[in-house]
Formats: sequence, structure tokens, C-alpha cells
Amino acid sequence: MSKPVLLTVDDDPGVSRAVARDLRRRYAGSYRIVRAESGGQALEALNELRLRGEDTAVLLADHRMPGMTGVEFLERAMDVFPYARRILLTAYADTDAAIRAINVVDLDHYLLKPWDPPEEKLYPVIDAQLDAWARTDRRPPGELRVVGHRWSSRCYEVRDFLARHQVPYTWLMDGDPEGARLVAAAGDPELPLIVTADGSVLSAPSDAELAGAVGLPSTPSTGFYDLIVVGGGPSGLGAAVYGASEGLRTVVVERHALGGQAGQSSRIENYLGFPDGVSGAQLADRARRQAARFGAELLQAGEVTALEARGTARVARLADGTEIAAHAVILATGVSYRRLGAEGADDLVGRGVFYGAALTEAPACADEEVAVVGGGNSAGQAAVHLARYAKKVHLVARTGDLSGSMSHYLVQQIAETPNIEVHTGETVCAAEGTDRLERLTFASAAGTRTIGAHWLFVFIGAEPHTGWLDGFVERDARGFVLTGPDLVAGGRRPAGWPLARQPYHLETSVPGVFAAGDVRAESMKRVASAVGDGAMAVALVHRYLEQA
Repeated sequence: MSKPVLLTVDDDPGVSRAVARDLRRRYAGSYRIVRAESGGQALEALNELRLRGEDTAVLLADHRMPGMTGVEFLERAMDVFPYARRILLTAYADTDAAIRAINVVDLDHYLLKPWDPPEEKLYPVIDAQLDAWARTDRRPPGELRVVGHRWSSRCYEVRDFLARHQVPYTWLMDGDPEGARLVAAAGDPELPLIVTADGSVLSAPSDAELAGAVGLPSTPSTGFYDLIVVGGGPSGLGAAVYGASEGLRTVVVERHALGGQAGQSSRIENYLGFPDGVSGAQLADRARRQAARFGAELLQAGEVTALEARGTARVARLADGTEIAAHAVILATGVSYRRLGAEGADDLVGRGVFYGAALTEAPACADEEVAVVGGGNSAGQAAVHLARYAKKVHLVARTGDLSGSMSHYLVQQIAETPNIEVHTGETVCAAEGTDRLERLTFASAAGTRTIGAHWLFVFIGAEPHTGWLDGFVERDARGFVLTGPDLVAGGRRPAGWPLARQPYHLETSVPGVFAAGDVRAESMKRVASAVGDGAMAVALVHRYLEQA
């Protein structure tokens, strides 16, 4: 087989030759060095390489090039070699452009010029990128086909599950010729029908069965860990990164998709380090890759149904009956959106009524009127995103003023978006439709009014998923997990607390079991604070283990 390629492009011939020279000096034995002096020339070279069946490992592109900047080249090169590692060569004055490129082209690194000596500034960067490239599964994904009804709740859930796990698939309706052919070939099964690349057929699979079919890890590799993290949202992934990077054998168990509610956000613009914003899916994927790089085990479509203290071990029982144990546990299960009390809404879930962002549905909203219910950041982000597709977005908020519950930058964006109409002091009181949502009724102090709408996205309140913890840890009246100071308010001690010391700040009423993120009582309900909770919980786990 031919050697993988390291391609460098710079419009300055002297710099181009210098980059190629330094790369050849170290990597010529295992890689072929290709250089180009314009973005167009480099794209031609990449297309030719692909036609010849050769692979490309790393792309190094100068930022300031006439005709096509380095960022523009890297963005177009992603379509040719999506797995190649992308490095932008930039002068110190252009570091802002390099930081913006991190989001535009998912840049892997930016390298300041000059890089002398290469042994200190160039080679360590290339070595790290080549290592990451070598560990990437570059096999093209097989074609997964999903056949179902357009307005079926379960079919929507399957498509959303695949989209949130970034599994490519082809959606076919059962009335289409190809969809009907597959249904007939499978013997008229219950829908949704899943046909994998190797021809295997699943009829109305559970999430766990679907995860197994697409290769998502859902079975623990061992029975005992240092740390079990229950939940894979920002706090859970933060705990996984810090736990695994500090030497704890860590497993994360997530019942839906890594990223949690934040992973569904179309754009998060106030998260530190992303000046141009980042999608929830991008942030979740980067956190997943980071946790995996440090050795954390990530179980997806797995659900913890019970916890038990057995001596010094903390034992988690999974939905399939499997048990795993650890020295410590971090609860990071987050929250769910509260159900809408509107008449008829429950009957239309997945058929026009959606809880959360449901980004898979956004393109289908083109030229339609849609409604978003909620007054927080998630609702605001969804409204701005949907406005790119929909003819009109109705943002319905019970409060009289968005600024009390929504970040200022989002309030401004909404005010500047002409096809978003804000309805403050109103609620959705009814949802009507036969096979799908057809009409919504809004109620306010002035009365009611009805609009024709096929799409309703709900972002109201927050309910913790903690019923499975009944009798194990103390919770407040709303179900949020009590930790640290909240457990000892008024001088009391948690019932059955066996230790002489008080619970640590994020520790629950069971020693060695901690809570982080939105599931914790009185938490901030922000992505950054959730990540911080995860990091702090790991620090407290270390303290707990030292004294155990």
C-alpha cells in the first residue's frame, strides 16, 4: 500500500519549501510529503489522491493566501478527506482567525509561524495529530436504512436517537417505493424497520437493540471501576474527562445520548473558549473524544435503575440486570423538560409536538409556522435556529419579560430576527390534530386565539430523573438531589450518615456518592457550571478515596 500523505499548502514558495523540508526530515520514511502553493492546486491534488485510492493523514494550510484562504481550503478539503487532521499555519496577528476556524472547520490545531526549532514547535504537534489520525476509524459507514411512518412517535424517536449519536442513515417512508419494497421483503413487520448495511433487519427495536446494531458500546468491560458516572451530559462528561485523566478507571452510563440537553442545542454562544459559539452536538462530540482519549469507558443506551451500598463498594444495577461496582459514584443525570399541560398535547408527541430541540425536524419546517414554548436559553436558541427555516416562529413565554430568564445576547438576537414573534404572558392551552398537529390555541389575560401550526417545540421547566433513587439518597420536594451544606442545614445530619465528618460539598446523604450538574439541588442550570460541578466532584472523589 502507498504511504499516507502529509499535504502542505502555502502561497509563499520559500515557506512552502521550508515546511516540506522539515516534514521530510522526520516523516519521509512513513509518509509521502505533498506541497502546493495555492488552495486550488491543493484541492486538485487531494482529488487526484482520492481517485488513486491514497489516504491523507494531515493537512497544513497557511491562513493568508490570495483567492482561497487556509480556512476556506480546509473547509472544502473536509469533503474530500473528512478524517484528515487539519492544521492552520498562522502569524501571531491572525490568531483570532485561527480561533474562529476551530468552529468553522473543526480545526484540530493552529501553528504559529515561524516554528523554529521544529523539534520543539512543529514535530510534537504533527506527532500528536498523526497519533489521533491513526486511532480514528476511517472506514466509510455502511448504509443504514430506517423505514417508518412520517408521523409516528417511535419513528421520530429512532431518527432522533441516530442523529444525536451521529449515525448516518437514510430515512424512507413506508409509502415510498423503496420503503414499501423493504417492508414487503421483511414480511410486513412492525415499524420502524431498521435495515443495516449487512442486510440485518430489526423490527421496532428498543434503544438498546438499536445501539447494538449500530455498534454503540452498551456493555461494561469489567465489573469493578474506581468511578461510575451516571449520565453523560456536560457534568457527566466533565467528570469523565477529569476522572480518567487523573488515573481513575472511569465508566459513564448514559441512557439516551451523550451531551444531554446541551447536546441538542443548535448554538451555545456564551461558553468559555468559543467566541463564535459552538453547537451542542460539536461540544458533546469533542467532550466524548476527550474522555475516550484519556481512557474513560462510555456506555451509551445503558440505564442505571438502582444503586446500592455494599460495604465500601457502590453498586449500580443496569436495566438489563447487569451489575457494576465502584469505589465512588457521581450522579449526573440532569433534568428533563416538564410536560406541557395543554389539552391534546400528549396525544401528539412525536407527531408535531416535541420536547427539546428536535434538530432533525428543523429542515422540515421550511415555509411553515412553528411555535416554541419557554422563556429560557434553550427556548431562545431553538427559536433563533428554527427561524432560519420556518416562515414564522411564535415564541410563547408565560413570563411578561424574557430578560428575566434568558441571556441578554439571546434576547437581542430574537429582537433582531424579523420572523420571530414573541408572545409574553401567554401559554399554549390546546393542541389539536388527527394524524399530526394542526392547530394551537394560545391563552392570555385578554382571551384565547388559535393559529394553524404543525410544529410545537416545548422547553418548559426542569424535572429531575431521580425516581429510581427513592430510599437511597435524600432529595428535595421537587426531586433534586441534596448535597453538602443542604444536607446539614439547621445543624441536622443526614439520616443514617455513618461518618464523623460532614458530607463534602457535592456529596449526597450516602458517603462516596456525589451529585453534579442540573440534578443537584440549587445548581446553576448552565453548561459551564455543570462542567465545573463534574470537575469538582472528581476532586472530592479523590478526597473521599484518600480517607476511605
